[in-house]
Amino acid sequence: MKFIAIIPARYASTRFPGKPLALLGGKPVIQRVHEQVSSLISEVYVATDDKRIFQTVTEFGGKVVMTSDKHKSGTDRIEEAYQTIGQHFDVVLNIQGDEPFIQPSQIETVCKCFDDPATQIATLGMPFKSIEGLENPNSPKIVVDNNNYAMYFSRSVIPYCRGIDRKQWLSSYPYLKHIGLYAYRSEVLAQITCLPQSSLEIAESLEQLRWLQNGYRIKVGLTDIETIGIDTPEDLHKAEELLQKLLMKG
Repeated sequence: MKFIAIIPARYASTRFPGKPLALLGGKPVIQRVHEQVSSLISEVYVATDDKRIFQTVTEFGGKVVMTSDKHKSGTDRIEEAYQTIGQHFDVVLNIQGDEPFIQPSQIETVCKCFDDPATQIATLGMPFKSIEGLENPNSPKIVVDNNNYAMYFSRSVIPYCRGIDRKQWLSSYPYLKHIGLYAYRSEVLAQITCLPQSSLEIAESLEQLRWLQNGYRIKVGLTDIETIGIDTPEDLHKAEELLQKLLMKG
């Protein structure tokens, strides 16, 4: 099975403009992400709408594709990039451009989901470690069936543990936090980017609900690794501290 990883990277982020080019340990964040992914996947591309990002990726030796600046989601950007690349791959991975600590084991877990021929889309989930994290609406929850296919994603705490003190919920049910790493069979990627927004997607502001609501099957791989996404300059500071700790250990 042939895999390709595409990293969507926008310059015009509302909370942190230019974050793909922000330096983390002396290297741009986008380069850190690219290096992590390249350690496992041989074909890795960055998809961007900005010439500065394009130039930076080219300078560190990465492959990069210019895409439209009209896309409303990273999924749409990835589909355009995939068509521009013009080669056939069985599975397309969508790697968040602000996840410099993504681990090869996490990517491998998502790839293995496609050993199941019924898998159309794959993503990751990890157990919540605190009730505060569970109740955070910015950390979507996943409910899965007995075969680890997603039944629903929500910003609300689901399921509701009736008759149990809320402080005991984590020990009463294996709540899963969604980790935003996706992979799609290439023909499915082409299909889902043609779908209009769904009512559930609009209500929760979660793109994956569009796919579920249209009947697509999303396999959920499990990980125990917590990653740090960079959404704000404060997150970059935390990431710098973590990187220094990792370098000291290594």
